[in-house]
Amino acid sequence: MPRFAANLSFLYGEHAFLDRFAAARADGFEAVEYLFPHEHDAKLLAAQLHAHGLQQVLFNAPPGDWAAGDRGIACVPGREAEFKRAIDLALEYAAALRCPRMHVLAGLVPAGAERELLQALYVRNLAWAAQRAADAGVNILIEPINRRDMPGYFLNRQDHAHAIVDEVGAPNLQVQMDLYHCQIVEGDLAAKLRQYLPTGRVGHIQIAGVPDRGEPDVGEVNYPYLFELIDALGYAGHIGCEYRPRAGTTAGLGWLRSSSPAGS
Repeated sequence: MPRFAANLSFLYGEHAFLDRFAAARADGFEAVEYLFPHEHDAKLLAAQLHAHGLQQVLFNAPPGDWAAGDRGIACVPGREAEFKRAIDLALEYAAALRCPRMHVLAGLVPAGAERELLQALYVRNLAWAAQRAADAGVNILIEPINRRDMPGYFLNRQDHAHAIVDEVGAPNLQVQMDLYHCQIVEGDLAAKLRQYLPTGRVGHIQIAGVPDRGEPDVGEVNYPYLFELIDALGYAGHIGCEYRPRAGTTAGLGWLRSSSPAGS
């Protein structure tokens, strides 16, 4: 079975954030991800990773002002300087946490904006970020996100994301394939996995139940089948558990315990 990473922004909400590392390790996870490390001191996060023998496999670069409604600024005109500062800060955290990849959110489409101009800006910003990250040995990821959860988000489809990766042409720019978002927007998950995993451009996978984003053993997606397919296709990365537990996190991990040890 694939290796799984606990998303600490979604799981273990019954604990204070810095206590979630220990909780994840107690449940057998050997890897973690979470949204925004820059909300915490890098030394404190690194200490938690070290103390509990955990690997940080993913985080998001600063998205602008999340509380004010920003959902990334990579495609937003007039914020190029802020975007570059955000990438530099994220790379500092990547070094401190020894994290090999980070997700760069595209942003929302501004009212009245021409998508062609936003696409050109997005490509330029990603090319700059990928070059900056390459110097640090870090991969940049972009993720298609459904518009039901994030109305107005610029990047929604797998084919669009892969076309952008092709256009930028940087070997360290990859796609973050969240099967929850992909099912809502496109469906046909097995075919999408067969299409994209062999390209080597999928840098990370995430899961959640559909339609309610709960545990992956409830809903319309047959995850045991997809896990076997992912293994058969040779994916060697982690699968991020980015879902909202219906009750306590540990109590909801029956799907994982019945499949394999969390870190295996």
